[in-house]
Amino acid sequence: MLASTDAGSDGLHASPSLARVTADSFIHNSALKTEVFGPFSLLVVARDQQELIEALRSLDGQLTASLFGTDRDLTDQQGLNPLLDILTGIAGRVIFNEVPTGVEVCHAMVHGGPFPATSSSSYSSVGTSAILRWVRPVCYQNLPDNLLPDALKNSNPLGIFRQINGNWTKNQL
Repeated sequence: MLASTDAGSDGLHASPSLARVTADSFIHNSALKTEVFGPFSLLVVARDQQELIEALRSLDGQLTASLFGTDRDLTDQQGLNPLLDILTGIAGRVIFNEVPTGVEVCHAMVHGGPFPATSSSSYSSVGTSAILRWVRPVCYQNLPDNLLPDALKNSNPLGIFRQINGNWTKNQL
């Protein structure tokens, strides 16, 4: 443990903590890769870039991955490209010189990653497209109107907004 503070006695706060391990310990101890909720950071120190690559390859899917470096570090494509290849394969959002922020539900937000970070790496965990990971598209071709689900019937018995020929409407067809 590098640093820790008192959480207080009210039982409502976590103790902020910073711990440090070697990359070798991180690679060989799965408990060190377990997600920790609360104010905690684990500093993983690698001897060289090859050991850093091995540590990254030992990770499962992640929602985000932050890469910190100087301007010089971030212009070294030969050194950076192998790291980016790994990070984009394991994380849904790669961040440079910043930590992940709170996630706003908006059209542009994409926040996901390969399993176990999300249930499906094809869809975002948040944002307006997040619902897509829980649905299965079905096409009804030439089905009589009376057999369609209410949400698709020409009379729109649910009175919901639907997109018809690119336009949103509650009107009957």
